[in-house]
Amino acid sequence: MRWEGNRQSSNVEDMRGGGGGGGFGIGGGTIGIGTLVIALVGGALLGVNPLTLLSMMTGGGAPPAQTGPAPAPPADDPMAKFVSTVLADTEDVWTGLFKQGGATYHDPKLVLFRGAVRTGCGAGQAAMGPFYCPADQKVYIDLSFYETLKNRLGAPGEFAEAYVIAHEVGHHVQDELGITQQVEQQRARMGAAQGNALSVRVELQADCFAGVWANHSQKERNTIEAGDIESAMNAAAKIGDDALQQSAGRAVVPESFTHGTSAQRQRWFMTGYKEGSVKSCDTFNTRNL
Repeated sequence: MRWEGNRQSSNVEDMRGGGGGGGFGIGGGTIGIGTLVIALVGGALLGVNPLTLLSMMTGGGAPPAQTGPAPAPPADDPMAKFVSTVLADTEDVWTGLFKQGGATYHDPKLVLFRGAVRTGCGAGQAAMGPFYCPADQKVYIDLSFYETLKNRLGAPGEFAEAYVIAHEVGHHVQDELGITQQVEQQRARMGAAQGNALSVRVELQADCFAGVWANHSQKERNTIEAGDIESAMNAAAKIGDDALQQSAGRAVVPESFTHGTSAQRQRWFMTGYKEGSVKSCDTFNTRNL
């Protein structure tokens, strides 16, 4: 991926503090993919926010809330620099697309944290992987997730890492378009199975929006190199609900899916990438997910 030398976003907050481990590992103080699956499935069945359930399962909450504005990451932090550059690229793409539609795009913040963090949606844990909180319009990521993506899930590559960010920004785009609010209103009237099915459509649309970003990033800044799309497709395959449940040693339960299968995630990313249009990402009015 060609990103070095491009603009970096000023919307990155560094809440990693001084030291401390955490992340997606199996060892002490951290939880693995199996726990993530349990939390997501259990949260859906019990009607509990997975953020809250993960906090209960790990025996602790997030650190105290940040007082005052969080600092920007150090200029010499290579991973923070990469994330800031990718975020800036999403800002440029979505600002342009919203402008074409006669609307204004409001940039999200991206928060770097380590282990646990307090968010507008509750206590966040690194074991969730990167996530978006519509209550404070921030994307949260513990950068140790990228080691998990590479070493545990078998999805290496900078563009795979960029796809993860673009997917979470896709949720912010949904929030900007009013989709998030409509979904929550519908979900409040649904049972668990229906709610899960709706969540799948939400997540697949975010994958499609990530593809839209990739399309315009390539057209406008020539950021994609040979093998990059394959890298993103591989990452999409590794984090499908069926793949995650299998990697956790559990039976595949389609009724519990909240993000979609590997094949679905790949298909919708490629739809966005090939079409480059928000209209192509209508996952809510199609029978063929």
